[in-house]
Amino acid sequence: MNRSIRAFACLVTVACLSTACARPVLGGDAQVKQPTAQTSTVELWSDPTDLAQRDLLWGGSRRADAPSTDDVYTVLKVDTTGFSDGFDVKGPDGREWDIKVGDEVQTEIVLSRIFWALGYYQPQTFYVTGWQLTGNWDKEGEPARFRLQSDHESDGEWAWLENPFAGTRPLQGLAAISLILNNWDFKTSNNRVYRLRDDKAEPAKRYVVQDLGASLGEPRGLPYVRGTRNRIDDFESHQLIRKVDGSKVQLDYRGPHTDVLKRLSPADIVWGSELLNRLSDAQLDDAFRAADYPPEIRQRYIAKIRSKIREGLALRVTSPDVAAVGQQ
Repeated sequence: MNRSIRAFACLVTVACLSTACARPVLGGDAQVKQPTAQTSTVELWSDPTDLAQRDLLWGGSRRADAPSTDDVYTVLKVDTTGFSDGFDVKGPDGREWDIKVGDEVQTEIVLSRIFWALGYYQPQTFYVTGWQLTGNWDKEGEPARFRLQSDHESDGEWAWLENPFAGTRPLQGLAAISLILNNWDFKTSNNRVYRLRDDKAEPAKRYVVQDLGASLGEPRGLPYVRGTRNRIDDFESHQLIRKVDGSKVQLDYRGPHTDVLKRLSPADIVWGSELLNRLSDAQLDDAFRAADYPPEIRQRYIAKIRSKIREGLALRVTSPDVAAVGQQ
């Protein structure tokens, strides 16, 4: 009986190593899908023509809207379902917030700033310490991500492989940028469709990756072995590209959701790398500063991001259509 159990465990491990942990291989360039008349990519992405001037210290969040540490927030719900604990709360001004504490706080702040700067809609998020709750709660006042909830309504989830933008360059580029930043949790429950309550918002409907905390670490695919978050040593240990063989590109990635990454083409990687490369070091530094990273860690992250961008840009020679990537 024990031998049978051990043999079964070995088979499971081998199966996982050959599927979930296999490094994705990108083939030739897939045909870029053009959005239909019924689908506007602006619901997912808007070309950031003012990218060089964007302020990543605050991102899409307005300084005036930051939650006050003088206020006492009423707990509406305690969230213990995900990797990070948190609270749904309501402030004395009537605004509602989703609070997250733990290892994902800093990474989510950083990626929300970067994605916003690159043209992808992000909700208002703030790095807050010293916050107060009514009653007596563990982790009250710890470094937290506050995400504003009361300025939109949720209109369900969207999946990476099934959505109105499947195959378009902005969606493929979003996956490529996620890969560069080791944002490895592509599950559907992390994605939301927002309906903004601001009457002046155009468009009012937005497709959002709202949970970005599983990033800036190391992706892993074995069962019961989670990837890491917010670990600079792990982040530095990975390249973007493992091997290039003609038009075939093997990613240096072993983790979950390889089905999403296998849909990418070299041109998608180049597009995302070009877009990310338009950010200055000072802007990237502001994104990490917004999450209270110390200067030496900020510089290490920026150096590694630049290194991975260079790997992505080097793929220009493998793809016949990359000359027009920046214009698509």
